[in-house]
Amino acid sequence: MDSLTQIVLGAACGEAVLGKKIGNKALLFGAIGGTIPDLDVYMGSLLYHNEIDAMLFHRGFMHSILFSVLAAFLFGWLFYKLYNSGKRLHTTTKNDWIKLFFWSLFTHPILDCFTPYGTQLFAPFSNYRVAFNNIAVVDPIYTLPFLICMIVLMFFNRKSNRRKLWLKLGLGISSVYMLFTFGNKLYMDSLFKKSLKTKEIDFNRYYTQPTIFNNILWYGIAETEVSYYVAYYSLLDKKNQFIDFKELPKERALTAEKFERIKKLAWFSNHFYSIYKLDDNEYEYNDLRYPIISGEDSKSSVFRFLLYKENNQLNMKPFGRNEDNISDAIQALWERLKGK
Repeated sequence: MDSLTQIVLGAACGEAVLGKKIGNKALLFGAIGGTIPDLDVYMGSLLYHNEIDAMLFHRGFMHSILFSVLAAFLFGWLFYKLYNSGKRLHTTTKNDWIKLFFWSLFTHPILDCFTPYGTQLFAPFSNYRVAFNNIAVVDPIYTLPFLICMIVLMFFNRKSNRRKLWLKLGLGISSVYMLFTFGNKLYMDSLFKKSLKTKEIDFNRYYTQPTIFNNILWYGIAETEVSYYVAYYSLLDKKNQFIDFKELPKERALTAEKFERIKKLAWFSNHFYSIYKLDDNEYEYNDLRYPIISGEDSKSSVFRFLLYKENNQLNMKPFGRNEDNISDAIQALWERLKGK
């Protein structure tokens, strides 16, 4: 999920492990642990000169179970050595610090698994991307109550039972909401499948996910032999079905047979994608797991970027950011969320 949510969850882990011993400093160190896996964004840029390879490194090994275990021992030992000195000598143990970093590191990729992006939890043994698709990458209803509880507990003495109460409240509210999104996901899958059959769309597979910032408006995409069908459903809709189906062409201006990185990008997108030729050297890649901005433009996925040829290899650059388009997309999302 987003960085703020991971910081809040990491802080909660720090509080649970070391809060009674070191107070609010446990929140800080837990937040640091919760941030570490996302540093793979910068590591990818350092390790790879190709932007596609750098992007694919994100949510890879540094989001795996193995990394959580190994890094917990490394950072636990390091922070124990740094902290356990002077007046703080013997106030904590090395085992305390290993536990703090294990839980703050481990819960990060586990939380990411619930989002649509996908997380290579079992790397390097498997590149399978775990993605339950039940919650958006940014969802204020999950994050804000959790954040408020963490802020409130900071004002109590480290040994106060009220501090423990607010920690449980934050974890409890966020967990209950996560369970709701799971139930919502099962409902949306069933409803989308039913809607496809009602429309007599002969699909091979389908995929649903919530739109950004909420769990009310959902996006669905189904694949047929020659195209994709996309549609939306809001819990506030009058009809109990996905509506406004749009057919998108399954465009493949570049193929995996010619460029190995197309195969990698297809894997990244779970094979829900289209590639359009712009000119002799540039192509637009649309990841269709994510909603399209304009229902009339099949090339308007919110997650798209430019591919270009460089020394007979493919590289990429982010698609140009347009503030007006983003504003229009958010407004359209809000209007659609209110139901039809």
